[in-house]
Amino acid sequence: MSCSTVVLWPAQGYKTAFMGLLSDPNRRRALISTLTRLNAPICVICYMAGVAWFMGLAFDPFTLRTYMSENAMGSTMVEERFPAGERAMATGREFAAHKKKADGMPVDWLVKTMQSRGLEVFTQTFTRQLPFPDENKERYLVKGTNVYGILRAPRAPRTEALVLSAPCSPGNNNNQAVGLLLGLAQYFRSQVYWAKDIIFLVNDHDLIGMQAWLEGYHHTNTTGMDYSPLQGRGGSIQAALSLELSSDVITSLDLVLEGLNGQLPNLDLANLFYAFCQKIGVLCTIQGKLQRNDWDTASGYSHAVQTMMLMVLKQASGRPWGDHGLFLRYHIEAATITGVNSFRQYKTDATTVGRLFEGMFRKLNNLLERLHQSYFFYLMPSLSRFVSIGYYMPAFGLLALILLLRALDLWVQLVSPPPREEDDIEQPSSPGVLSVLTPLVISHLTGAALYTLPIHSQEMAVEHFPVSETEAVVLTVIAIYTAGLALPHNTNRLLTGQGTEQGWKVLKLVAVLYLAVLLGCTALINFSLGFILAVTLVPMAAYITPHVPKALSAFIMIALSPACTLLFCVFFFQELQETPVSFMEGWMLFLSVISQGILDNCLYGSLVYPLVSLMVYPCWLLFWNILFWK
Repeated sequence: MSCSTVVLWPAQGYKTAFMGLLSDPNRRRALISTLTRLNAPICVICYMAGVAWFMGLAFDPFTLRTYMSENAMGSTMVEERFPAGERAMATGREFAAHKKKADGMPVDWLVKTMQSRGLEVFTQTFTRQLPFPDENKERYLVKGTNVYGILRAPRAPRTEALVLSAPCSPGNNNNQAVGLLLGLAQYFRSQVYWAKDIIFLVNDHDLIGMQAWLEGYHHTNTTGMDYSPLQGRGGSIQAALSLELSSDVITSLDLVLEGLNGQLPNLDLANLFYAFCQKIGVLCTIQGKLQRNDWDTASGYSHAVQTMMLMVLKQASGRPWGDHGLFLRYHIEAATITGVNSFRQYKTDATTVGRLFEGMFRKLNNLLERLHQSYFFYLMPSLSRFVSIGYYMPAFGLLALILLLRALDLWVQLVSPPPREEDDIEQPSSPGVLSVLTPLVISHLTGAALYTLPIHSQEMAVEHFPVSETEAVVLTVIAIYTAGLALPHNTNRLLTGQGTEQGWKVLKLVAVLYLAVLLGCTALINFSLGFILAVTLVPMAAYITPHVPKALSAFIMIALSPACTLLFCVFFFQELQETPVSFMEGWMLFLSVISQGILDNCLYGSLVYPLVSLMVYPCWLLFWNILFWK
């Protein structure tokens, strides 16, 4: 008892001193005076410290080494015996021939092949009408059939399940993945140690087919998908792995973690993959980049930064980067493993890849509960190191502190106006409610138009202009976004007349607090998106007043706007992937990203486009209005 008291005394002392500082009016005024007097230099220091903190996260000594938290998967002492790699590749070639003959998913052949391997086989048909044609695949109405087989657990009451999926992609893509899936199904059928149902799924039309199957499995319909009910079900899905393999020659395996709205699977799933790659001797990558041990060199640190930034950009996009990304919505830990055939001399055969999947499924089969011991919020500069939420959130906190300091400074200016001279008899006019309410309403109406009009007005645009539906949607987005810049800069004067000096301060105080809450909530859901927006919007929010140079400040504001941030991220992403593009190619990618973002919102419920159009862009318009305040 005495020991506990001694431990608590320092904390109690600091708390008492801090509360005494805030309760003493003189000390509180001195603290506020210091913060307002040094507001600008403190904000600059916070911004530089926040960016430096984030960049330092990739430095190896500042990160944590990955480790297995779940005891049931803590050891990889499993003897993998999968022997049929060559036979699986032959099955993949047979699947490719039937797919070419059927010009799509060879449903009948898949059903017969799965039944011959001892599985309970079922099919699911689905239909999805897109809000506008998919630019990449030029499809407006998507029809398909999912085929899945269930291997019933021989040693358990069949209340839990694992999923192995392989998408049926167009052309010659992913044929070998389906062959390996069927080979694993045949091998797993001969084993007797399974305590969970294992579902082997071949989904049609990639993410759309996976969305239909998951909604059918969980009896939900959140996206307006038309699908037939599932005739066969397994237990509650505990984990899922998606396989993408498009070549008989495999040089490395790449792990894809980023899911819908920036969700990530439990870190133990990545640790399990890395542990088996190390055990079996498979070359593994994350973000397509190999592991390096020269962290103490400039090139090694640069490599870690590039890997981490690729993960940040992918997570910030909010789109699922593999079929696994849709499982995460249902609290199912999932990842996509992609076979890569590159210029590397190292080669891995299909038998070795099959042994890796066998080992991972045997470890997942041992789970007595869902994965929950390890982290759900993390960044990975390499497969052997990670950055936890406790390490990267201070970088965002330093940026958010700038907004709070600016809000404090504005509040002090508003509650203590400058003293009047004796002969000055004119009372300063106080801002009315409409001076703040009017720009808020107009800015958010513009954001609502940006969110709703592009899809609903595409038919009208196609009738009057020689463009396709996809081009009409994207061009409408750009037109509304640009039209927002031409709104009355002094929107408060529409109803209240001449703007006042205190009027813009009240509006900026509201806008700064609005931005602080918006970025804070975004960072809690999707840290990468929140941090990117904070890096670009916080300096603009802290700097803008009606008294700064208009032309230069307007150029800076446009350069830091959400649209330009997206354009810069497109070029930056290509550079990090070592596939630089020209300006025109980058511009076309930028337009494609806009259309894909809208489609992801309509098809899968991605939140990035509604967040930017309904909240981030209107908030940016408030600062644009402040810049041109008269």
